[in-house]
Amino acid sequence: MSRKTTATTDRPLPQATDHPGRSRATSSGGSNADQNNQKLRRAGLKATLPRLRILAAMQQTSARHLSAEQIYRELIDEGEDTSLATVYRVLNQFEQAGFIVRHNLDGDSALYELAPTRHHDHIMCVECGKLFEFTDATIEQRQREVVAGLGMRLTDHAHYLYAECEREPCEYREALEAD
Repeated sequence: MSRKTTATTDRPLPQATDHPGRSRATSSGGSNADQNNQKLRRAGLKATLPRLRILAAMQQTSARHLSAEQIYRELIDEGEDTSLATVYRVLNQFEQAGFIVRHNLDGDSALYELAPTRHHDHIMCVECGKLFEFTDATIEQRQREVVAGLGMRLTDHAHYLYAECEREPCEYREALEAD
């Protein structure tokens, strides 16, 4: 089952977030490129250059959540000859193949992340658009209890919280305003 999440708000455009588990790489590396090639083929997708470049860009960035436009800009900055339409098309293919998850956090924009290896939920700052990940065992247990109380079994969920930043100064808001 494809995991699609939707929340509609009139919030600012979400921004990419940092993820400590991933570091920026300067090249795709032979073994990683080979693994990506095999991964695409196992999903029934040809290992085309745009697919390989987009997958590598998502794996190599320090940002955990990216918009299609951010991925496109990253590829252009690296000298790739591609279009924004190609990026969107490939991201849709990756979502269908289960490689990535799309988060629709407001009416017109989406952020993409590599399919997580562990479940997590999200908090979006309505001031700066920063998306944070969190896990909370108590919340997870309570959700299962509510579903069980209705005579059902929880198969999946998406939990989004929207909050206002109380940090002054907010480093993310300042970076957004500087762009």
